[in-house]
Amino acid sequence: MRVATWNVNSLGARLPRVTAWITDHRPDVLCIQETKLADDKFPTAAFSELGYETVHHGDGRWNGVAIVSRLGVDDPVRGFGSAEDDHGCRIIAATCGGVRVHSVYVPNGRSLDNEFYGFKLEWLGRLRTMLDQTCQPGDSVTICGDFNVAPDDGDVWDPAHFVGMTHVSGPERAALRQIEAWGLNDVFRRFNPPGVFTWWDYRAGDFHQGRGMRIDLVLVSDDLADRASAAFMDRDARKGQKPSDHAPVVVDFADA
Repeated sequence: MRVATWNVNSLGARLPRVTAWITDHRPDVLCIQETKLADDKFPTAAFSELGYETVHHGDGRWNGVAIVSRLGVDDPVRGFGSAEDDHGCRIIAATCGGVRVHSVYVPNGRSLDNEFYGFKLEWLGRLRTMLDQTCQPGDSVTICGDFNVAPDDGDVWDPAHFVGMTHVSGPERAALRQIEAWGLNDVFRRFNPPGVFTWWDYRAGDFHQGRGMRIDLVLVSDDLADRASAAFMDRDARKGQKPSDHAPVVVDFADA
């Protein structure tokens, strides 16, 4: 099984790139973030032509999340069903081939003194609560997406540059660890050393000079972690004309 996640930063603008990438890499499940589309504008037919079912949660503004799967999309759930949903369409879940898959777009937080930073921490706390309420120990679970948190200092190009900023603060990293403590594993780091990033600012030079962060994660339950056989970031997808500022992250699993 191949699971991937990609913040495409506007699916409407990058649909040809996304469908071409799917054709080349054939993920079984692709979690997409920042579609920036309303549900009635989601290009279901384009994915169906490739053999994929889809489920989407978006209102046409700045957020929007989707799951694209050739293993089915059973029991879809959009949002938390709580006050945290007031800040956008940021989470969708479905069962794909027996795995409970979540595509998430965690709030950015803006700055440590901004009210949105507090909301970010609340949102991450709600994600942990949702896991406790909807998944059982022993379930096959994955949470994929743009977490807007770099798990440790090896996930940013220069820790000194980020002192006092979001994405690296202690409370954010602690909230991420609480989610992992449910029983989830950041398997990417098993196969990749520190310094492999997934996001680079659009500013000239950041991508080619390696000034990035790893904020796009694939967290998986223990049973899936035991089956993980490879993981990579597709740097080529960040190149070319009008790319997203994120690269896809891919994890492969051996058959059970």
